[in-house]
Amino acid sequence: MEKAFRNLIKSRFPYLGGKKLLLAVSGGVDSIALAYLCKNAKLDFSIAHCNFNLRGEESDADEDFVIELADELEVEIFTQNFDTEAFAEEARISIQMAARELRYNWFDELSRTLGFDYVLLAHHANDNLETFLINMVRGTGLEGLSGIHAEKETLIRPLLDFSRKEIENYAEQNQIKWREDSSNSSTKYLRNKIRHEIVPALEELNPQLLQGFKQTQSYLKESEALVEDYMSLIYPKAIQKNQFGYELDINFLKKIPNTKAVLYQLLKTFGFTEWNDVYNLLEAQPGKMVFSEEYRLVKDRGKLLLTEINHPEDKLYQIAEGEEMVMLPMGRIAFAEVDKIEKDQEYSRIFVDARKLQFPLTVRKWQVGDFFCPFGMKGRKKISDFFKDKKMSLPEKENTWLLCSGENIVWVIGHRADDRYKVTSETAKILKISCSF
Repeated sequence: MEKAFRNLIKSRFPYLGGKKLLLAVSGGVDSIALAYLCKNAKLDFSIAHCNFNLRGEESDADEDFVIELADELEVEIFTQNFDTEAFAEEARISIQMAARELRYNWFDELSRTLGFDYVLLAHHANDNLETFLINMVRGTGLEGLSGIHAEKETLIRPLLDFSRKEIENYAEQNQIKWREDSSNSSTKYLRNKIRHEIVPALEELNPQLLQGFKQTQSYLKESEALVEDYMSLIYPKAIQKNQFGYELDINFLKKIPNTKAVLYQLLKTFGFTEWNDVYNLLEAQPGKMVFSEEYRLVKDRGKLLLTEINHPEDKLYQIAEGEEMVMLPMGRIAFAEVDKIEKDQEYSRIFVDARKLQFPLTVRKWQVGDFFCPFGMKGRKKISDFFKDKKMSLPEKENTWLLCSGENIVWVIGHRADDRYKVTSETAKILKISCSF
Protein backbone atom coordinates (compact mmCIF):
# COMPACT_ATOMS: atom_id res chain seq x y z
CA MET A 1 0.00 0.00 0.00
CA GLU A 2 2.91 2.35 0.70
CA LYS A 3 4.05 2.10 -2.93
CA ALA A 4 0.50 2.71 -4.19
CA PHE A 5 0.17 5.69 -1.87
CA ARG A 6 3.46 7.25 -3.00
CA ASN A 7 2.48 6.77 -6.65
CA LEU A 8 -0.90 8.37 -5.93
CA ILE A 9 0.76 11.40 -4.35
CA LYS A 10 3.08 11.79 -7.34
CA SER A 11 0.36 11.39 -9.96
CA ARG A 12 -2.69 13.04 -8.41
CA PHE A 13 -1.44 15.25 -5.59
CA PRO A 14 2.06 16.32 -6.67
CA TYR A 15 1.48 19.81 -5.26
CA LEU A 16 1.58 18.43 -1.69
CA GLY A 17 5.34 17.98 -1.89
CA GLY A 18 7.11 20.72 0.03
CA LYS A 19 3.84 22.15 1.37
CA LYS A 20 2.94 22.62 5.03
CA LEU A 21 0.22 20.06 5.79
CA LEU A 22 -2.16 19.56 8.70
CA LEU A 23 -3.27 15.94 9.20
CA ALA A 24 -6.50 15.27 11.12
CA VAL A 25 -5.96 12.22 13.35
CA SER A 26 -8.73 10.77 15.50
CA GLY A 27 -6.90 7.66 16.65
CA GLY A 28 -8.83 5.28 14.39
CA VAL A 29 -7.13 2.95 11.96
CA ASP A 30 -7.71 5.13 8.89
CA SER A 31 -6.14 8.34 10.25
CA ILE A 32 -3.34 6.47 12.05
CA ALA A 33 -2.46 4.63 8.83
CA LEU A 34 -2.51 7.91 6.93
CA ALA A 35 -0.06 9.40 9.42
CA TYR A 36 2.42 6.56 8.84
CA LEU A 37 1.93 6.71 5.08
CA CYS A 38 2.60 10.46 5.04
CA LYS A 39 5.68 10.01 7.23
CA ASN A 40 7.11 7.31 4.97
CA ALA A 41 6.29 9.42 1.90
CA LYS A 42 8.37 12.20 3.52
CA LEU A 43 5.55 14.74 3.51
CA ASP A 44 5.83 17.74 5.83
CA PHE A 45 2.87 17.51 8.19
CA SER A 46 1.64 18.28 11.69
CA ILE A 47 -1.17 16.47 13.51
CA ALA A 48 -4.46 17.94 14.73
CA HIS A 49 -6.61 15.97 17.19
CA CYS A 50 -10.11 16.89 18.36
CA ASN A 51 -11.38 15.70 21.75
CA PHE A 52 -15.15 16.07 21.57
CA ASN A 53 -15.62 14.85 25.18
CA LEU A 54 -18.44 12.52 24.17
CA ARG A 55 -17.08 9.24 25.58
CA GLY A 56 -15.56 10.28 28.91
CA GLU A 57 -12.28 8.54 29.72
CA GLU A 58 -12.24 6.87 26.32
CA SER A 59 -12.04 10.28 24.59
CA ASP A 60 -9.17 11.32 26.87
CA ALA A 61 -7.37 8.03 26.17
CA ASP A 62 -7.70 8.69 22.42
CA GLU A 63 -6.07 12.08 22.91
CA ASP A 64 -3.18 10.58 24.91
CA PHE A 65 -2.71 7.91 22.23
CA VAL A 66 -2.46 10.47 19.42
CA ILE A 67 -0.03 12.60 21.44
CA GLU A 68 2.20 9.50 21.82
CA LEU A 69 1.90 8.88 18.07
CA ALA A 70 3.07 12.41 17.29
CA ASP A 71 6.04 11.90 19.61
CA GLU A 72 6.91 8.61 17.88
CA LEU A 73 6.67 10.16 14.40
CA GLU A 74 8.50 13.28 15.59
CA VAL A 75 5.86 15.68 14.29
CA GLU A 76 4.17 18.68 15.86
CA ILE A 77 0.70 18.12 17.34
CA PHE A 78 -2.23 20.39 18.14
CA THR A 79 -5.09 19.26 20.37
CA GLN A 80 -8.40 20.92 21.10
CA ASN A 81 -11.15 20.04 23.60
CA PHE A 82 -14.77 20.82 22.73
CA ASP A 83 -17.98 20.85 24.76
CA THR A 84 -19.78 19.28 21.82
CA GLU A 85 -23.08 18.57 23.56
CA ALA A 86 -23.43 22.17 24.77
CA PHE A 87 -22.63 23.52 21.30
CA ALA A 88 -25.14 21.15 19.67
CA GLU A 89 -27.86 22.22 22.11
CA GLU A 90 -27.14 25.92 21.64
CA ALA A 91 -27.02 25.62 17.84
CA ARG A 92 -30.00 23.22 17.79
CA ILE A 93 -28.20 20.69 15.62
CA SER A 94 -27.30 17.02 16.00
CA ILE A 95 -24.18 15.88 17.86
CA GLN A 96 -22.69 14.67 14.57
CA MET A 97 -23.30 18.01 12.86
CA ALA A 98 -21.94 19.90 15.88
CA ALA A 99 -18.74 17.82 15.88
CA ARG A 100 -18.32 18.38 12.16
CA GLU A 101 -18.76 22.15 12.44
CA LEU A 102 -16.42 22.44 15.43
CA ARG A 103 -13.78 20.29 13.72
CA TYR A 104 -13.71 22.11 10.40
CA ASN A 105 -13.86 25.55 12.00
CA TRP A 106 -10.82 24.66 14.11
CA PHE A 107 -8.92 23.28 11.13
CA ASP A 108 -9.64 26.50 9.26
CA GLU A 109 -8.44 28.59 12.21
CA LEU A 110 -5.20 26.60 12.48
CA SER A 111 -4.59 26.93 8.75
CA ARG A 112 -5.10 30.69 8.78
CA THR A 113 -3.10 31.45 11.90
CA LEU A 114 -0.21 28.99 11.41
CA GLY A 115 0.06 28.98 7.64
CA PHE A 116 -0.89 25.41 6.74
CA ASP A 117 -1.40 25.00 3.00
CA TYR A 118 -3.67 21.94 3.06
CA VAL A 119 -5.65 19.83 5.53
CA LEU A 120 -5.43 16.05 4.98
CA LEU A 121 -8.42 13.90 5.96
CA ALA A 122 -8.51 10.10 6.14
CA HIS A 123 -11.84 9.35 4.42
CA HIS A 124 -11.62 6.15 2.40
CA ALA A 125 -13.64 4.28 -0.23
CA ASN A 126 -16.05 2.75 2.31
CA ASP A 127 -16.78 6.21 3.74
CA ASN A 128 -17.56 7.34 0.21
CA LEU A 129 -19.99 4.45 -0.35
CA GLU A 130 -21.71 5.11 2.99
CA THR A 131 -22.09 8.80 2.17
CA PHE A 132 -23.61 7.90 -1.19
CA LEU A 133 -26.15 5.61 0.48
CA ILE A 134 -26.99 8.18 3.17
CA ASN A 135 -27.63 10.86 0.55
CA MET A 136 -29.68 8.46 -1.55
CA VAL A 137 -31.86 7.53 1.47
CA ARG A 138 -32.41 11.16 2.44
CA GLY A 139 -32.99 12.36 -1.12
CA THR A 140 -30.45 14.38 -3.05
CA GLY A 141 -29.46 15.77 -6.41
CA LEU A 142 -26.70 14.59 -8.68
CA GLU A 143 -24.02 16.29 -6.59
CA GLY A 144 -25.08 14.30 -3.51
CA LEU A 145 -24.69 11.03 -5.41
CA SER A 146 -21.26 11.93 -6.76
CA GLY A 147 -19.87 11.38 -3.27
CA ILE A 148 -17.01 12.82 -1.27
CA HIS A 149 -14.55 15.02 -3.14
CA ALA A 150 -10.90 13.99 -3.04
CA GLU A 151 -9.97 17.65 -3.43
CA LYS A 152 -12.11 20.53 -2.24
CA GLU A 153 -10.32 23.85 -1.84
CA THR A 154 -7.69 23.15 0.86
CA LEU A 155 -9.22 19.84 2.03
CA ILE A 156 -7.46 16.78 0.59
CA ARG A 157 -8.56 13.15 1.01
CA PRO A 158 -5.73 10.97 -0.34
CA LEU A 159 -7.20 7.64 0.85
CA LEU A 160 -10.44 7.69 -1.14
CA ASP A 161 -9.09 5.12 -3.57
CA PHE A 162 -8.37 2.64 -0.75
CA SER A 163 -10.88 0.43 1.05
CA ARG A 164 -11.19 0.03 4.80
CA LYS A 165 -9.96 -3.56 4.42
CA GLU A 166 -6.81 -2.44 2.58
CA ILE A 167 -6.08 0.12 5.29
CA GLU A 168 -6.59 -2.42 8.10
CA ASN A 169 -4.36 -4.93 6.32
CA TYR A 170 -1.64 -2.29 5.97
CA ALA A 171 -1.83 -1.49 9.68
CA GLU A 172 -1.76 -5.15 10.72
CA GLN A 173 1.13 -6.04 8.40
CA ASN A 174 3.20 -3.17 9.80
CA GLN A 175 2.15 -3.82 13.42
CA ILE A 176 0.58 -0.38 13.67
CA LYS A 177 -1.66 0.12 16.68
CA TRP A 178 -4.87 2.14 16.65
CA ARG A 179 -7.87 2.95 18.82
CA GLU A 180 -11.39 1.59 18.30
CA ASP A 181 -14.19 4.10 18.87
CA SER A 182 -16.84 2.21 20.84
CA SER A 183 -19.59 4.40 19.39
CA ASN A 184 -18.81 3.00 15.92
CA SER A 185 -20.44 -0.30 16.89
CA SER A 186 -23.78 1.31 17.76
CA THR A 187 -26.42 1.18 15.03
CA LYS A 188 -28.47 4.06 16.44
CA TYR A 189 -26.65 6.37 14.03
CA LEU A 190 -27.64 6.15 10.36
CA ARG A 191 -24.04 5.84 9.09
CA ASN A 192 -23.29 2.97 11.46
CA LYS A 193 -26.53 1.19 10.52
CA ILE A 194 -25.58 1.41 6.87
CA ARG A 195 -22.02 0.27 7.65
CA HIS A 196 -22.96 -2.75 9.75
CA GLU A 197 -26.24 -3.85 8.16
CA ILE A 198 -26.80 -2.44 4.67
CA VAL A 199 -23.31 -2.65 3.14
CA PRO A 200 -22.69 -6.28 4.23
CA ALA A 201 -26.03 -7.25 2.68
CA LEU A 202 -25.10 -5.53 -0.56
CA GLU A 203 -21.68 -7.23 -0.55
CA GLU A 204 -23.44 -10.57 -0.30
CA LEU A 205 -25.28 -9.72 -3.49
CA ASN A 206 -22.12 -8.42 -5.16
CA PRO A 207 -18.68 -9.19 -3.63
CA GLN A 208 -17.21 -6.56 -5.99
CA LEU A 209 -19.49 -3.86 -4.58
CA LEU A 210 -16.78 -1.23 -4.03
CA GLN A 211 -15.32 -1.65 -7.50
CA GLY A 212 -18.77 -1.39 -9.08
CA PHE A 213 -19.53 1.66 -6.95
CA LYS A 214 -16.31 3.38 -8.04
CA GLN A 215 -17.24 2.88 -11.69
CA THR A 216 -20.78 4.18 -11.12
CA GLN A 217 -19.44 7.17 -9.25
CA SER A 218 -17.04 7.92 -12.08
CA TYR A 219 -20.00 8.10 -14.47
CA LEU A 220 -21.92 10.31 -12.04
CA LYS A 221 -19.00 12.73 -11.75
CA GLU A 222 -18.79 12.96 -15.54
CA SER A 223 -22.54 13.65 -15.70
CA GLU A 224 -22.17 16.29 -12.98
CA ALA A 225 -19.40 17.98 -14.97
CA LEU A 226 -21.60 17.92 -18.07
CA VAL A 227 -24.47 19.57 -16.17
CA GLU A 228 -22.11 22.23 -14.80
CA ASP A 229 -20.89 23.03 -18.32
CA TYR A 230 -24.47 23.31 -19.56
CA MET A 231 -25.50 25.53 -16.63
CA SER A 232 -22.55 27.85 -17.26
CA LEU A 233 -24.18 28.63 -20.62
CA ILE A 234 -27.72 28.88 -19.23
CA TYR A 235 -26.98 30.94 -16.12
CA PRO A 236 -26.24 34.38 -17.64
CA LYS A 237 -29.35 34.13 -19.84
CA ALA A 238 -31.73 32.92 -17.14
CA ILE A 239 -30.80 34.89 -14.05
CA GLN A 240 -29.68 38.45 -13.40
CA LYS A 241 -28.55 40.25 -10.26
CA ASN A 242 -30.55 43.26 -9.11
CA GLN A 243 -30.35 45.58 -6.13
CA PHE A 244 -32.54 43.32 -3.98
CA GLY A 245 -31.35 39.86 -5.03
CA TYR A 246 -31.88 38.01 -8.32
CA GLU A 247 -34.49 37.86 -11.05
CA LEU A 248 -35.18 34.87 -13.29
CA ASP A 249 -36.59 35.31 -16.79
CA ILE A 250 -39.77 33.21 -16.96
CA ASN A 251 -40.12 33.31 -20.76
CA PHE A 252 -36.56 32.06 -21.22
CA LEU A 253 -37.04 29.28 -18.67
CA LYS A 254 -40.21 28.08 -20.41
CA LYS A 255 -38.46 27.80 -23.77
CA ILE A 256 -35.54 25.63 -22.70
CA PRO A 257 -35.88 21.83 -22.21
CA ASN A 258 -35.96 20.27 -18.75
CA THR A 259 -37.10 23.49 -17.11
CA LYS A 260 -37.69 21.90 -13.70
CA ALA A 261 -34.17 20.45 -13.60
CA VAL A 262 -32.72 23.80 -14.65
CA LEU A 263 -34.64 25.57 -11.87
CA TYR A 264 -33.19 23.09 -9.40
CA GLN A 265 -29.64 23.78 -10.59
CA LEU A 266 -30.19 27.56 -10.47
CA LEU A 267 -31.75 27.61 -7.01
CA LYS A 268 -30.36 24.57 -5.17
CA THR A 269 -27.96 26.65 -3.03
CA PHE A 270 -30.80 28.76 -1.63
CA GLY A 271 -32.35 26.01 0.47
CA PHE A 272 -35.61 25.36 -1.39
CA THR A 273 -37.09 21.88 -0.99
CA GLU A 274 -40.59 22.04 -2.52
CA TRP A 275 -39.48 21.88 -6.15
CA ASN A 276 -42.95 21.24 -7.56
CA ASP A 277 -44.11 24.49 -5.93
CA VAL A 278 -41.10 26.31 -7.37
CA TYR A 279 -41.84 24.98 -10.85
CA ASN A 280 -45.54 25.86 -10.55
CA LEU A 281 -44.62 29.50 -9.92
CA LEU A 282 -43.96 29.82 -13.65
CA GLU A 283 -47.73 29.61 -14.30
CA ALA A 284 -48.93 31.14 -11.02
CA GLN A 285 -50.59 34.51 -10.49
CA PRO A 286 -48.29 37.47 -9.73
CA GLY A 287 -47.64 37.69 -6.01
CA LYS A 288 -47.51 33.92 -5.42
CA MET A 289 -44.51 32.97 -3.24
CA VAL A 290 -42.42 29.95 -2.24
CA PHE A 291 -40.13 30.07 0.80
CA SER A 292 -36.96 28.40 2.03
CA GLU A 293 -35.63 29.14 5.51
CA GLU A 294 -33.74 32.24 4.40
CA TYR A 295 -35.03 33.09 0.92
CA ARG A 296 -38.26 33.85 -0.88
CA LEU A 297 -39.17 33.33 -4.53
CA VAL A 298 -41.93 35.66 -5.79
CA LYS A 299 -43.83 35.53 -9.09
CA ASP A 300 -43.80 39.05 -10.56
CA ARG A 301 -45.23 39.26 -14.10
CA GLY A 302 -42.51 37.95 -16.42
CA LYS A 303 -39.97 37.27 -13.67
CA LEU A 304 -39.32 35.23 -10.58
CA LEU A 305 -37.76 37.44 -7.92
CA LEU A 306 -35.36 35.82 -5.47
CA THR A 307 -34.70 37.80 -2.28
CA GLU A 308 -33.60 37.19 1.26
CA ILE A 309 -36.52 37.08 3.66
CA ASN A 310 -37.03 40.51 5.20
CA HIS A 311 -37.72 40.16 8.88
CA PRO A 312 -40.26 42.63 10.29
CA GLU A 313 -38.58 45.97 10.71
CA ASP A 314 -40.18 48.64 12.87
CA LYS A 315 -37.15 50.86 13.23
CA LEU A 316 -37.66 54.57 13.06
CA TYR A 317 -34.73 56.94 12.55
CA GLN A 318 -34.81 60.55 13.68
CA ILE A 319 -33.02 63.49 12.05
CA ALA A 320 -32.47 66.57 14.15
CA GLU A 321 -32.70 70.12 12.84
CA GLY A 322 -29.37 71.40 11.57
CA GLU A 323 -28.06 67.99 10.48
CA GLU A 324 -26.12 68.24 7.23
CA MET A 325 -25.71 64.51 6.59
CA VAL A 326 -26.89 61.26 8.18
CA MET A 327 -26.11 57.65 7.30
CA LEU A 328 -29.18 55.39 7.25
CA PRO A 329 -29.92 51.83 6.00
CA MET A 330 -31.00 52.96 2.55
CA GLY A 331 -28.02 55.29 2.08
CA ARG A 332 -26.80 58.77 2.93
CA ILE A 333 -29.27 61.63 3.33
CA ALA A 334 -27.88 65.16 2.99
CA PHE A 335 -29.46 68.55 3.74
CA ALA A 336 -28.36 71.88 2.28
CA GLU A 337 -29.88 75.36 2.06
CA VAL A 338 -29.99 76.61 -1.53
CA ASP A 339 -31.03 79.83 -3.24
CA LYS A 340 -33.04 78.24 -6.02
CA ILE A 341 -34.50 75.00 -7.35
CA GLU A 342 -32.53 72.99 -9.89
CA LYS A 343 -34.99 72.33 -12.70
CA ASP A 344 -33.60 69.04 -14.07
CA GLN A 345 -35.57 66.11 -12.67
CA GLU A 346 -33.70 63.83 -10.31
CA TYR A 347 -35.48 61.25 -8.14
CA SER A 348 -32.55 61.23 -5.74
CA ARG A 349 -33.31 64.77 -4.46
CA ILE A 350 -36.18 67.06 -3.58
CA PHE A 351 -36.56 70.77 -2.77
CA VAL A 352 -38.89 71.74 0.06
CA ASP A 353 -40.06 74.74 2.00
CA ALA A 354 -37.90 74.39 5.12
CA ARG A 355 -40.30 76.32 7.36
CA LYS A 356 -43.05 73.79 6.75
CA LEU A 357 -40.96 71.00 8.26
CA GLN A 358 -41.47 69.82 11.82
CA PHE A 359 -38.27 68.52 13.44
CA PRO A 360 -37.08 66.01 14.27
CA LEU A 361 -37.80 64.44 10.90
CA THR A 362 -38.27 60.66 10.86
CA VAL A 363 -37.36 57.98 8.36
CA ARG A 364 -39.27 54.68 8.38
CA LYS A 365 -40.59 51.88 6.19
CA TRP A 366 -44.04 52.36 4.68
CA GLN A 367 -47.07 50.87 6.43
CA VAL A 368 -50.51 49.81 5.29
CA GLY A 369 -52.81 52.85 5.30
CA ASP A 370 -50.05 55.39 4.63
CA PHE A 371 -50.97 58.17 2.20
CA PHE A 372 -49.39 61.31 0.78
CA CYS A 373 -50.14 64.08 -1.70
CA PRO A 374 -47.98 63.36 -4.77
CA PHE A 375 -46.08 66.38 -6.03
CA GLY A 376 -47.87 68.08 -8.93
CA MET A 377 -51.21 66.39 -8.19
CA LYS A 378 -54.31 67.43 -6.32
CA GLY A 379 -55.66 65.29 -3.53
CA ARG A 380 -54.06 62.45 -1.65
CA LYS A 381 -53.10 58.94 -2.64
CA LYS A 382 -52.46 55.77 -0.71
CA ILE A 383 -48.84 54.66 -0.80
CA SER A 384 -50.00 51.16 -1.79
CA ASP A 385 -51.86 52.62 -4.82
CA PHE A 386 -48.80 54.69 -5.72
CA PHE A 387 -46.71 51.50 -5.72
CA LYS A 388 -49.31 49.75 -7.85
CA ASP A 389 -49.36 52.55 -10.43
CA LYS A 390 -45.58 52.40 -10.68
CA LYS A 391 -45.77 48.60 -11.10
CA MET A 392 -43.27 48.11 -8.27
CA SER A 393 -42.32 44.56 -7.33
CA LEU A 394 -42.75 43.27 -3.80
CA PRO A 395 -39.01 43.59 -2.99
CA GLU A 396 -39.08 47.19 -4.27
CA LYS A 397 -42.05 47.99 -2.05
CA GLU A 398 -40.44 46.37 0.98
CA ASN A 399 -37.25 48.36 0.50
CA THR A 400 -38.91 51.75 0.09
CA TRP A 401 -38.43 54.28 2.92
CA LEU A 402 -40.40 57.39 3.83
CA LEU A 403 -39.12 60.75 5.08
CA CYS A 404 -41.75 62.15 7.44
CA SER A 405 -42.49 65.41 9.21
CA GLY A 406 -44.71 64.68 12.17
CA GLU A 407 -47.49 62.42 10.84
CA ASN A 408 -47.08 63.63 7.24
CA ILE A 409 -44.95 62.07 4.52
CA VAL A 410 -42.52 64.55 2.97
CA TRP A 411 -40.85 62.20 0.51
CA VAL A 412 -41.27 58.64 -0.73
CA ILE A 413 -37.50 58.46 -0.87
CA GLY A 414 -36.17 58.01 -4.37
CA HIS A 415 -39.64 58.22 -5.94
CA ARG A 416 -41.87 61.24 -5.26
CA ALA A 417 -42.06 64.30 -3.01
CA ASP A 418 -45.22 65.45 -1.24
CA ASP A 419 -46.97 68.47 -2.78
CA ARG A 420 -47.68 70.03 0.63
CA TYR A 421 -43.99 70.83 1.15
CA LYS A 422 -43.23 72.21 -2.30
CA VAL A 423 -41.41 75.49 -2.82
CA THR A 424 -43.69 78.41 -3.72
CA SER A 425 -43.28 82.13 -4.37
CA GLU A 426 -43.79 82.67 -0.63
CA THR A 427 -40.99 80.32 0.40
CA ALA A 428 -38.29 82.14 2.35
CA LYS A 429 -35.93 79.17 2.93
CA ILE A 430 -35.35 76.40 0.42
CA LEU A 431 -33.95 73.11 1.70
CA LYS A 432 -32.43 70.60 -0.71
CA ILE A 433 -32.70 67.00 0.53
CA SER A 434 -30.79 64.33 -1.37
CA CYS A 435 -30.20 60.65 -0.92
CA SER A 436 -27.24 58.65 -2.19
CA PHE A 437 -28.24 55.00 -2.39
